[in-house]
This record gives sequence, C-alpha cells and structure tokens, in this order.
Amino acid sequence: MTNFDHSISRDGSNDPLVPVPVSNEIIQAAVADSFILSNARRVTMGAKTNRMPVLSALPMVYHVSGDTGLKQTTSQDWENVELVAEELAAIIPVPEAYISDAQVPIWDEVRPRLAEGIANAVDAACLFGVNAPNTFGLDAYHVAMAAGSTIVKGAGSTKMWQNVAKLGELSAKDGYNINGFAAAPGFSWELIGEADGHARPIFDSLGQALYGIPYKEVMNGGFDTTEALLLGGDWSKAIVGVRQDITFKVFTEGVISDDSGNVVLNLMQQDTVAIRVVFRYAWATANPINRVNPTKASRSPFTVMQATTANS
Repeated sequence: MTNFDHSISRDGSNDPLVPVPVSNEIIQAAVADSFILSNARRVTMGAKTNRMPVLSALPMVYHVSGDTGLKQTTSQDWENVELVAEELAAIIPVPEAYISDAQVPIWDEVRPRLAEGIANAVDAACLFGVNAPNTFGLDAYHVAMAAGSTIVKGAGSTKMWQNVAKLGELSAKDGYNINGFAAAPGFSWELIGEADGHARPIFDSLGQALYGIPYKEVMNGGFDTTEALLLGGDWSKAIVGVRQDITFKVFTEGVISDDSGNVVLNLMQQDTVAIRVVFRYAWATANPINRVNPTKASRSPFTVMQATTANS
C-alpha cells in the first residue's frame, strides 16, 4: 500500500513537542509623572509640620502736606501657611514561586507603576482635592473657584484661544502671572482645530506652549475632566512639602493584616515577598497680598477653564 499523506506535524495549538514561545517583553503605556511634583514649589520638611510666612498686609506710603507736614506711620504683616505631612503608601505581595518562574524582573516592572500611582494620587489631591487629607490646604481648582477666577468653555460664543487668553487676563487682574498650565488629556487636539480669520491655526504644535507659556496634559489619571479642561496658575504659589521622598522596601518576613487586625498574609509561612512604597508630603497654597488686588477673597493664583458649569 502506498502512502503519500503521512507526516509528523503540529497538533493544533497544544503540540507537546513544539512549545509556544512566550515573549519577555511587556506591552504597556509609558509611565506618567506628576504635574504638581514637577511644577509646584518644593520645600524639604524636617518634621511632620512646617510653617511658612506669607505676606498678608502691605505698607502704605502717604504724601506729606507742605514742607512741615506730618509723616504718617504704616505697617506690614505676615500670616502662616501650615504644611502637615501625610503619607501615601501601598504594598504589593508576590509569591516567591511566581518571581522565580517569571521571565521578566518583577520589581523592575512594579516600581515605575507604583511611582505612577503616587503621581496620580498627588495630582488628584492637589489639583482637585480628590481623597485629599483634611490637613491639606485647599486644592488649586477650588482656590480658583472660590475667588471666581473661572470661565466656562465657549461662553458667549468665544473660541478656545480666547478662553485661554481670558484666563491670563483673570490672573493679571489678581496680581499674578500664569507660568504654566495643567491640561486635560486631549486638550492639545482641541487647540489644533482652532483657526484665525485667515484659516491659519492659532496653535500649530502639540504640547508645547500657550502664548509662550508651557502647558502639559496630565496623563496619570489625576485630572478631573468632569470639572475642568485647563488650570492655569502661578505655580510658585503651590507648595509641596516633602518629608520623605518616594522609597521602596522589599520584605521577606512579616504579616499583612486588614483594618480589623485579621492576618491576611504571612510572608514567611506562605513563601511570599512584598514590596512597599512610601511617600510623605504636604500641600498648601499661598495667596500673598499684592497691590493689584488686595482683597484675599477675590484673589487667586490659579484660574480654571471649565467644560460646563461647575459640578462642585
């Protein structure tokens, strides 16, 4: 009997002799950093609490009446801005067998993502007050809202470039100059579509500058797009106190318990390793008096462009 169709071939997708290769490359998005930690004024804290003096009253100077007129007295005063450090932290436990069998260095993959998680939490808290400790100062968004330093996108049929210019005007009328913008993801593409009366793009580049002022889209998930599209500010008045910079520590012994004290994981007994990240920081804003707008209640170092009328 003649056979022409016999051969050794693959048995579908589960061939015992031809294993499927597994790539050791993990496809993932780029790690996003923190707008606040990159742009705010950074202060090193030597203790949990720190105080910074901020100018609260300006001296006045008066004209003297005639050659022998009496000169009046004046004063100057300061108030404290208090920084109270609070902790951000997380633990990731990984079984030792998993680490041994993994085809990539686990900790090299985990550390950047934990750092990104801190960036997300910091920006959400300091820009919008999301999950912020009650010891923190008011976030940038709500500082602007409280002072009325806000516009709604497209109000009065205005274009985006006019909205951006209005933010600068609001800031100048409060005695501040915007030195940076925090933008919602995708904001650049809204700008690209805008043209002047001669059909020329108002902004012809992505992620560079608005009227010469740097801006950056916040890509770590910390920007609340339900509240705002753009936050402009004098970010030297945004203060981040750092008590302990981002640190990582790996544990091979110890227990992890829940908030009731029940042991959830015993590292030694269950052959598990855990990595812990810790970051201790404080947040406050300064609103020093100036001669353009001496009224604190209506003065803000930050301005906000909202997509719609405020949700909060």
